[in-house]
Amino acid sequence: MKEQTIKVKHAQNLKPKPNGQQLEFGTIFTDHMFVMDYTEGKGWHDPQIVPYQNLSLDPAAIIFHYGQTVFEGLKAYMTEAGDVQLFRPKKNFARLNKSNERLCIPPVDEELALDALKQLLKIEKDWIPTEEGTSLYIRPFIIATEPYLGVAPSKRYKFMIILSPVGAYYKEGINPVKIAVENKYVRAVSGGTGEAKTAGNYAASLMAQELVSEEGFAQVLWLDGVEKKYIEEVGSMNVFFKIDGEIVTPKLNGSILEGVTRDSVIQLLKHWGETVVERRIAMAEIEEAVKNGTLEEAFGTGTAAVISPIGQLTWEGKDFIVNEGKTGPVAKKLYNTLTGIQYGKTEDPFDWIVTVDTK
Repeated sequence: MKEQTIKVKHAQNLKPKPNGQQLEFGTIFTDHMFVMDYTEGKGWHDPQIVPYQNLSLDPAAIIFHYGQTVFEGLKAYMTEAGDVQLFRPKKNFARLNKSNERLCIPPVDEELALDALKQLLKIEKDWIPTEEGTSLYIRPFIIATEPYLGVAPSKRYKFMIILSPVGAYYKEGINPVKIAVENKYVRAVSGGTGEAKTAGNYAASLMAQELVSEEGFAQVLWLDGVEKKYIEEVGSMNVFFKIDGEIVTPKLNGSILEGVTRDSVIQLLKHWGETVVERRIAMAEIEEAVKNGTLEEAFGTGTAAVISPIGQLTWEGKDFIVNEGKTGPVAKKLYNTLTGIQYGKTEDPFDWIVTVDTK
């Protein structure tokens, strides 16, 4: 792709910054956003940073009717020294293009996307909260905008990046959460769109999530969509178990999202000399491990929550308590190390951090 200049239009009226100690997740948005359009025959064009604003779309736009859209999620962190850091952003933009391929959306220039994000962060630096556990959540996404009531890939798209100062994703923070294992509903199957980060996957999960939320559960743990025996992922996280000294996680199979935090956790664990195995894990195996006392820990991994210990799994009416409902040593060490790297407090042996020049 030819090099493109990103135009900037600054907002005239700036919003008041929120109290960092009272931040929720994903409810407040910054003053500016990045926008770029795609037109068939012209490609991606007119990249610009503009004041955060509403969109004007034709009611027949394909996104509304056929759900052709993808998105990503990453964060910007403010260090004690005042530096702005990103955690493995190239991995996120590479995954965005992988999702694009599955949804028949033209690929974006990953270098341009990262450059646009850096320029946006330079403008919005003051929106990055500094309180412990807070960050600036970054949401790149693409929607199909062609007005057409036909099942076919769009000829027009809009790529955007919006920013949101956030606190903890779960109110429990690093304290263990309760997870319900889903038996009735199916989120995705191999060959479907489960490994893509697309809106329909999450819409399909809402019914089960609503039902378990009424019973006090934080999330749903999805089983495979064919046999409903094998563990796949939690609604917003990949999942890991420590069984008899060995750490296992479901093997990527086409219906599980290839999490950036998941990959980071696997690399960290191996770096520490832990045994990590990616394979199929039956829920019956977890039940057996609880009964014989070999299930030592369970935790979820994801950009939003980082590490979320699981204190209870409920399956077919049976409650399985993990590690007496307490945060285990592996989950705690992973959380402290990952957040330490992200906030610039811990050495980064993997060269994961990208520092943004905001001067």
